[in-house]
Amino acid sequence: MAAPLTTDDAVSLPGWIYRDPDFFEVERQAIFRSSWQIVCHVNDIPAPGDYHTFRFLGESVAVVRGRDGRIHAFHNVCRHRAARLLDGDKGRCGGRIVCPYHAWSYDLDGTLVGVPHRRGFPEFQLADYPLPPVEHEVFLGFIFIRLAPGPGPSVAEMMAPYRQELTPYRFEALQPLGRVTWRPRAVNWKNVGDNYSDALHITVAHPGLTRLFGAGYGLESQPWVDKMWGALVDTPSPARSERFYQKYLPDVGHLPAERKRLWTYFKLWPNIAFDIYPDQIDFMQWLPLSPTETLVREIAYVLPDDRREMRAVRYANWRINRQVSLEDKALIERVQDGMDGSSYTTGPLGLNEVSLRGFARRVRALIPESRLPHAPAPGWSLRRPT
Repeated sequence: MAAPLTTDDAVSLPGWIYRDPDFFEVERQAIFRSSWQIVCHVNDIPAPGDYHTFRFLGESVAVVRGRDGRIHAFHNVCRHRAARLLDGDKGRCGGRIVCPYHAWSYDLDGTLVGVPHRRGFPEFQLADYPLPPVEHEVFLGFIFIRLAPGPGPSVAEMMAPYRQELTPYRFEALQPLGRVTWRPRAVNWKNVGDNYSDALHITVAHPGLTRLFGAGYGLESQPWVDKMWGALVDTPSPARSERFYQKYLPDVGHLPAERKRLWTYFKLWPNIAFDIYPDQIDFMQWLPLSPTETLVREIAYVLPDDRREMRAVRYANWRINRQVSLEDKALIERVQDGMDGSSYTTGPLGLNEVSLRGFARRVRALIPESRLPHAPAPGWSLRRPT
């Protein structure tokens, strides 16, 4: 659970860090370059030559299935003249990665294997120019990368408190349902995460979730992960999609009884979440674009199930959560509007707001300026000790 309270724990992060360009530049380095970011699932790239790309902090990264079946991750940039190698969010490159600019070619593990006009490069060694690797980790089938080493734990270590809880869901066997969606949000990235881990607003602003869960929405916080959950109530909802989901959610035989009608949410530091339902598993990722712009990236994964009721229930799930997403969009835009003004410094945090307390604690530890009630003079990030 949450660590013992400190003075900082009693108040939220200050409003200026949700709009300040200097703070945004500092957190790109202090938080995001060493943070784990999800790219895709191993079953998104099932065959040698299949790839997924991921653009983050101005960097393009590719994860590729190698000839030996292993996953490789590297910067998606040719070593010759910096041309982008692989196009699109996903695709298949065959047996080699060939640069469309000068036809330098790389094996699927990133090794440089071919250079046209080789005689024009005296004393040139292919082995000296592989694609720069990117650290990656496969956790329960999901592929994560990070751009720079960090002091934080691996994804497996972050999720260790809940590993046994996730085991029945058969993560490794999941298959993508549909495609990745991208949702722009005119807010600071922290507002998306704060809202995700805020349990107090559920009964106020999400009537559909309240009809599904009643007052039984739980919340707890571990050092690197927040967990929220709600069990479906039996009282039929007056809303059609919700009532349909309650009534027709089929039995999922591999789940224990207590999880067959349970929705569970996990938020991983700093900007990734898994929504775990009996019928499907979604990941959600909020990518910072600017101090007041964020791109939300989402996709659902499922276990193969041809039952008609399962297909229908998954559609009902999508309708329910589309409405929740629209409600959250309105909420975080309201908060950002307030953060953009000068009246808000910090607000009190209740003892049960353990996730917001934990997030603020970590931000303050990484960026001490976040303890200031007001922003320093513009350009302070350039004067900051490195």
